Amino acid sequence: MNKTLEEAKTLTSEVMAMTADEVKGNAIVVLCVPFPYLVTLKSQLGNSPVKLGAQNCSEHDSGAYTGEVSAAMLKSIGIPYVILGHSERRQYFGEDGKLLAKKVDKALANNLTPIFCCGEPLDIREKGTHETLVRQQVEEALFHLSAEAVKKVVIAYEPVWAIGTGKTATSQQAQDMHAVIRKQLAAKYGEATAQVIPILYGGSVKSDNAKELFSCPDVDGGLVGGASLKSRDFVDIIKGA
Repeated sequence: MNKTLEEAKTLTSEVMAMTADEVKGNAIVVLCVPFPYLVTLKSQLGNSPVKLGAQNCSEHDSGAYTGEVSAAMLKSIGIPYVILGHSERRQYFGEDGKLLAKKVDKALANNLTPIFCCGEPLDIREKGTHETLVRQQVEEALFHLSAEAVKKVVIAYEPVWAIGTGKTATSQQAQDMHAVIRKQLAAKYGEATAQVIPILYGGSVKSDNAKELFSCPDVDGGLVGGASLKSRDFVDIIKGA
């Protein structure tokens, strides 16, 4: 929940220009912006390879749910991506696996790509039960899907204990958890399916650690938080991919 519309337009303009000038290769760049800015920024991006995503959607198709935004609404304005189950949604709004399974279904039914978030808080990491919790989060929200459907999902691992706490996850810790998730997917859907599902890292990705993180075999990209609010920092992270 950052930026006025004018600030968002400026940031988007800078990211568009810098990625066009500096970014080589086939990294997919998605800006997940507040709901009020989606239509304006979609027009601004035009034919740019930079894509747009929403930060959430409802588990309902329509109806008397004042303040909510449905996947069908996002589809109707041509938004291809939506973040679901972000750690802040889980923490502040009590979203759980059962609810998120419904949201994933609504996103997929409307041809949106869900960026499904999972991850553990500090107390769980310190207890050593973090792998169990993350596997549970993935299973609850995704394992009702067919192999074909789950291939349309992007997973983002967020070590919540390393976000804004002063604690930092190492690239090895990131790789270890990504490997756990990949192995879990392979056990359920087969190795070939597991390998095509992108797993992003969302634990305070910065320009100075992006390249090391993205060089890990099971880290396919980043879910970038605060660093995405500064165009120079964000584009340097993209270049790390």
